[in-house]
Amino acid sequence: MRVLLLSALFVFGLVTSAQAEEALSLTPEEVYEMTQAQGDDMLFIDVRDPVEIMFIGFTDSVDRNIPFQLVDRHEWNDEKGVFTMNINENFVSQVDEALEEKGLDRDALIVTMCRSGSARGKPSADYLLERGFTNVKYVDNGFQGGTVKEGEKKGFRVKNGWQNSGLPWSTKANPEKIYRP
Repeated sequence: MRVLLLSALFVFGLVTSAQAEEALSLTPEEVYEMTQAQGDDMLFIDVRDPVEIMFIGFTDSVDRNIPFQLVDRHEWNDEKGVFTMNINENFVSQVDEALEEKGLDRDALIVTMCRSGSARGKPSADYLLERGFTNVKYVDNGFQGGTVKEGEKKGFRVKNGWQNSGLPWSTKANPEKIYRP
């Protein structure tokens, strides 16, 4: 039915292929509820580099940590003052493997989560959609949330996101779920 609807929208010019393939966001609370209600029928992936998780925190609600980008400690980005991050060349195959372990296929719901939602959460979800996965979403504002723009806590990530929504998380990562090359 979805294919027929999208086909009709394309024919009448109401939607472009880019719009049809763009990942939609979910709030952290929506994702948590989904993991509780339908956790066996979906794949929830933390797409952060595992070192980042070590310093920021982790939720055991995710099925697995599969980094979308990995820090390259041999390349420095002078403009941003950080190490370069490159796409994990095994990302798609690792997602396929995680789906297979749960008895799911590329049509199952996949939710990705990064630190803020925009730098890797949405891009990783769009990346999967472009590679044949059909039902991919991402966590809006990610794990740590957005920065406060004014006041005493200006610049700190203390609003929204998983960590600031009263959802379960820990400073310790689950070693059975964390990425290891």
